[in-house]
Amino acid sequence: MTETSARQFPFFRFSGSDRQIGQQFGEACKELILKHRDYALERLEKNVKIPSMAKLEEAALHYRPYVLQYAPFYDEKIQGIAEGAGISLGQAYFLQLRAEIYREFDSTDECTTYAVLADATDNGVPLIGQNADLPAFYKEVGIVAEFVPDGRPATLMVTPAGQVSYIGINDLGLGVFANFLVCDGWRTAFPRYMLSGLALTKATVQEAIPLIQSVQRASSRNLIMLDKTGVAADLETVPERIGRIEPSNGLLAHSNHFIAEDLQDEERKVGEDLENSKVRLQRMRTLLEQRHGQINATVMQEILRDRKTAPHTLCRMPGDFGDSITFASVIAEPGEGRMWVAVGPPHQYEYTCYRFSR
Repeated sequence: MTETSARQFPFFRFSGSDRQIGQQFGEACKELILKHRDYALERLEKNVKIPSMAKLEEAALHYRPYVLQYAPFYDEKIQGIAEGAGISLGQAYFLQLRAEIYREFDSTDECTTYAVLADATDNGVPLIGQNADLPAFYKEVGIVAEFVPDGRPATLMVTPAGQVSYIGINDLGLGVFANFLVCDGWRTAFPRYMLSGLALTKATVQEAIPLIQSVQRASSRNLIMLDKTGVAADLETVPERIGRIEPSNGLLAHSNHFIAEDLQDEERKVGEDLENSKVRLQRMRTLLEQRHGQINATVMQEILRDRKTAPHTLCRMPGDFGDSITFASVIAEPGEGRMWVAVGPPHQYEYTCYRFSR
């Protein structure tokens, strides 16, 4: 392997009430949040003639009643971010809604996820994580944060600056990671990025699933989950339905197309977009099976750095396919409270281990 860089994402710890956490987040990451907002708006403007900023903020705030209904703590945090970063509430909500706002004109292939149960590891410690693929600018605005809210589980998350929910683990031993899926029927409802954080308010997969099922969801999202009891499941969610996929031989993997038999009619990817997702999924499955019984965090680093099937590859570089790259790579041991994160593409960067402070 070529020499790797020691560069890391900025790390922050925020604690207190949700409003206080949001304010701390906004103040500490103000420069990155403004950069995230500006990059996201620039990308939007390249693809569609956007209305005035006021109209865009109004559209983003249409989702707020659903956040208040299902996760009011996130609304408190978003208000705090707006105050701390000196931006409007509408702009702070816009940062949570990239997929929903972009949906009308843009679709990208995002992320390859996995879960490895204890029997498939070399040390009995199950793993979960992903290569997170987003437009290249997210590499510049990504952070790792420990959120310690009053009265709820602490979380370790990789997330773009100003975004309250993306991927990570909680201190109760649950890990939740996610993939992009595309289907018809998107609507104004609970935002997809917040589903992972909502699930992380629970301790187990079996507790998280009915919570996700109860939410009026805006869009499609794949969630892969693993808890400290060794239970793992993958949920393909669309606005009105959910498909559940169980581990096979102690392994789970997902990319960006539907796998559940009862959701095959939801698939809208075609051509090379669909081929890209299928090749990545098969490559992840092959590599996991080849190392079955030998897998640990170090082996997963090797797997997540794989580029053999380029341009439809697990570790994505600029120019491989579309405008997405692997902006972050994550390996988590939720039951141990550990998470390794590399800036992406991960074959160029070292992994750093993060743990809960309490």
